[in-house]
Amino acid sequence: MRQIYAPKALFDEAIELISAGNPAAAETICRKAVQRNPKDVNMLGLLGAVLIKRRCFAEAEQVLKQAIAGAPTFAKPHEDLGHVLVELGRYDEAVEILKKAVRLDPKLELAHFNLGKALASVGKGEEADAAFEASFELSPERKTLALAARHHKEGRIDEAEQLYRQVLKNNPNNVDALRMLAMVAATAKRYDDAERLLRRATTITPDFLTAVVDLGRILKEQDRFEEAIDCFKRAIGINPNNPHTHYLLASTYSPAALNYKAVEEYKRTLELSPDHPGALLGLGNALKTIGRQTAAIKAYQDCIRVKPDNGEIYWSLANLKTYRFSDEQVEEMEARVNHGAALADQSEVNFLFALGKASDDRQDYEKAWHYYERGNNKQRMLVQYDPVQTETINDAIIEVFDKALFAEKSGLGHADPAPIFILGLPRSGSTLIEQILASHSQVEGTSELPYLGRVAMSLNRNRADGINYPEAVRELDAEHFIQLGEDYINYAQLHRTEMTPFFIDKMPNNFPTTGFLNLILPGAKIIDARRHPLDACVGNFRQHYAKGQAFTYDLTDIGEYYLEYQRMMDHWQEVLPGKILTVQYEEVVTDFENQVRRILDYCGLPWEDACTRFYETPRPVRTASSEQVRQPIYTGAVNFWRNYENHLGELIEILEPIRARYKKYESANTD
Repeated sequence: MRQIYAPKALFDEAIELISAGNPAAAETICRKAVQRNPKDVNMLGLLGAVLIKRRCFAEAEQVLKQAIAGAPTFAKPHEDLGHVLVELGRYDEAVEILKKAVRLDPKLELAHFNLGKALASVGKGEEADAAFEASFELSPERKTLALAARHHKEGRIDEAEQLYRQVLKNNPNNVDALRMLAMVAATAKRYDDAERLLRRATTITPDFLTAVVDLGRILKEQDRFEEAIDCFKRAIGINPNNPHTHYLLASTYSPAALNYKAVEEYKRTLELSPDHPGALLGLGNALKTIGRQTAAIKAYQDCIRVKPDNGEIYWSLANLKTYRFSDEQVEEMEARVNHGAALADQSEVNFLFALGKASDDRQDYEKAWHYYERGNNKQRMLVQYDPVQTETINDAIIEVFDKALFAEKSGLGHADPAPIFILGLPRSGSTLIEQILASHSQVEGTSELPYLGRVAMSLNRNRADGINYPEAVRELDAEHFIQLGEDYINYAQLHRTEMTPFFIDKMPNNFPTTGFLNLILPGAKIIDARRHPLDACVGNFRQHYAKGQAFTYDLTDIGEYYLEYQRMMDHWQEVLPGKILTVQYEEVVTDFENQVRRILDYCGLPWEDACTRFYETPRPVRTASSEQVRQPIYTGAVNFWRNYENHLGELIEILEPIRARYKKYESANTD
């Protein structure tokens, strides 16, 4: 006699595979059983549940409808079909099927919960509340989680954390509580705790998509790009058609300097969601980076069509530096910042900086300054920067990294000569130097890598005595310096796609860490990109940064920061004589070939004509100067500060102690 249902052992095996985080193998078992007997409602129902786990909702819907047709009073397929319809946003249909599910079995807690979500989505608030309460009665744990989530959403973080921990005390494997507690830790920047909790949640439930994505976000926030990329790829494996996951992968490829991959993933996002504003903006930025300006402008314009009130799009166009706004675009931006509806703070800042650039291009410097000043004043209120803390940190670095320390510990680090560091203040010509060097056949330009600071801060881990960087450097032995140097090289490896003998790290903010860099990588080259202080400071005041550089939004802060930069570089020249090459921007643009030879000689590189034709080099450039360094050398930016001189009285006074050192550049030739 033919067996109607699959053996219980086979059904149990599929359940065990699901519990072990292997839904693909469970799906195979279910499919074979259903193929043998298409009327096996147990296996049809289980196959539908597996397909939900694998987020194959369209097929799950069909399979579950087959199960319901075969067993109309079987409550579980009704519950699962209701779940599918909620996921697909078909809430009216979900309400109908879920009401039937709870009639068939009033103890289906998840059916009550999803019914609450569906009812809320169709505007039936009172019925939704009743459904949620029924769910909570069946699961006090879910009720506690819901209360914790409400506390969390409304900013009562301590109360939320306490309730999440209460749930985990009773059920250590509650993955929702693990994830939400991780989000509390991440908000407080306790990234180690957040990572531990999310890794535990994704070990218990490997296909927990939200937790995998959150783990990727946290890793990305710490600039751990390679691990974040792996997480987002894993999330895409769980749900290949989720546009947001492709967007997150693309937006991680970009800062990892994997720009061509970023373009591919942004395009995949847009295939799945054609009007995704983040993907359109990100695509524009990625295309700009690889030098496809026309395509970048098209992506930005498409983004404006979708999100016209997003000032970041207009600033991205302005930040091309070579783009010129039409009169109509300027009028549109002015209407938004002067007469329009309330803008988000960050959007308003971006519009103001874009208007400053548009006025700059029209040589209307009074109007440009008006907009720059408004944008900076607004942004200064949105960032945190403490100039006293900067000075205090630099004091500690100077005290530790003295001549005695270098006499004792020089030459002990990792001997790899590959890195060439270009550091200094932003907007001081570092991108030009990078492009010149990256045009050499032996040198790869990577990006502004965040790893030197990370390696230095790694000395702070597991210290109960409160002794951190820089003081902790005094305790290190030769093997520690070697390991720290290797750590940096290993981090940077992700960005080295050409595998040339040398590569460039162009993080300007590395300048305070120069002494540490010399100890862990004694063979590295260090180039200080320097510019007349007034041009450097005004250049920063005119630039809105996507992230970091919080000192640039107030002229007093900028001037004092330049003095700190000068103090640090003077110190490094004193304790590391001959180790650092200072390259003055004004000399590069007025005595170009000799300066190129000087740079190549310092790096031990033979002459190559391509370095003087740097603007022909087809490589990604991620900084604000990306389009400018795709043009031949020009001197128009020298003494640009004079266009704003009548607004710079306080800045000039702050810089007076060092201005004499740069006087000769104030008479440099300009276009």
